[in-house]
Amino acid sequence: MPEPTSVAVLSGGISLERDVSLRSGRRVADALHERGLQVTRLDVDVRLVHTLQTDGFDLAFLALHGAAGEDGTVQSLLDLIGLPYTGPDVLASSLAWNKPIAQGLYARAGLDVPDRVTLSQQAFREMGASAAVEHIADALGQPLVVKPATGGSALGLSIVDDAARLPEAIVGAFSYAEAVLIERFIHGTEVAVTVLDGQPLPAVEIHPKEGAYDFNARYTAGATEFHAPARLDAAAQEACDRTALTAVDAIGARHVSRADLIVDRDGRPWLLELDTCPGLTDTSLTPLAADAADLTFGELCERLVSLALRDATG
Repeated sequence: MPEPTSVAVLSGGISLERDVSLRSGRRVADALHERGLQVTRLDVDVRLVHTLQTDGFDLAFLALHGAAGEDGTVQSLLDLIGLPYTGPDVLASSLAWNKPIAQGLYARAGLDVPDRVTLSQQAFREMGASAAVEHIADALGQPLVVKPATGGSALGLSIVDDAARLPEAIVGAFSYAEAVLIERFIHGTEVAVTVLDGQPLPAVEIHPKEGAYDFNARYTAGATEFHAPARLDAAAQEACDRTALTAVDAIGARHVSRADLIVDRDGRPWLLELDTCPGLTDTSLTPLAADAADLTFGELCERLVSLALRDATG
């Protein structure tokens, strides 16, 4: 790595996940500074492109979550000005951001994904689809998972075990996105597998102390119990690793991504989604996986910087 490397850590923005992004950005900036890099934290605002073009940065480290940061928007801008950046490129980011499209690609690649239905606000409100909602529970069974078709951090997610509550859950999810994904609930153990430069890190097993692994459970210290590595037998662990690697290949993601899975009672992993800009806070899953692989947080961040520079010069 050229010395000294000047890194712009991008975080914040105006998405609903702004506070989480700022926490990730602060932690990344501190870790890279401690490892001798020149680091500047930048909020994503109207001055961003000008600052990146004029301040002589070698690359951008993306610590962004939510729209604009994960959907390919900022990646497209960085490509336009020729500045290398960490994480998946424009295409992979935009594919993973749209969960219904991504799940179709994962299924086409032979992965197990939950049976699902996608409803847009237009269909629900203007085309009479609301009248068909009563058939969703019959088609998919119960319980059901209702979540925005785009977005992260489990914002807008709800678990519905009574079909009468389904319309309310759908309308609630519409406040976060233009379309809603309704999935058959998979009973089992929630597991996350981070893939770092084509290699799976140890799986992290997730046990919320109350309810689902929602936004509060993700980012409130002590709200969730984690096991890293996950308490899986060898066959289930291998199956999770294969699933994560196949998902990454299916959308062409580079550098780092995190596969969110449910392992059912038969040890079969079901892919829920792929996060192409995983959280890097002190309660996030990817740093836990790195630690289980004897990779410190600082080493993880520096590795991502090296990958971005490698791909820019390769």
